[in-house]
Amino acid sequence: MRRGWRYRSEVAARVGLAAFGGYALAALATAFLSLTLPMVRSEAVATATLISFAILAGAVIWVFAARTLLLAALGLGLPIALLGLGLWLAFDGASMGPPA
Repeated sequence: MRRGWRYRSEVAARVGLAAFGGYALAALATAFLSLTLPMVRSEAVATATLISFAILAGAVIWVFAARTLLLAALGLGLPIALLGLGLWLAFDGASMGPPA
């Protein structure tokens, strides 16, 4: 069967959402977890970075598993907004002393 331009544009939009939205979600999660994990700062950063790979993979799977593009965008937008708020609150309370 021949696919039309609407199908192709929706797939392209999902690819863009998965790439950029997934990266944004993983980056915010890494920053948030680096500040909030209860361990030495260097270990928290390494742990948060490892967790971010799973978050990015889950975001990509979510974008392509969602029934509509709007649900996929909402499914990424809500956690991005919550992590942004949490990062803002965590950064405000984080001590900026010497690294551990």
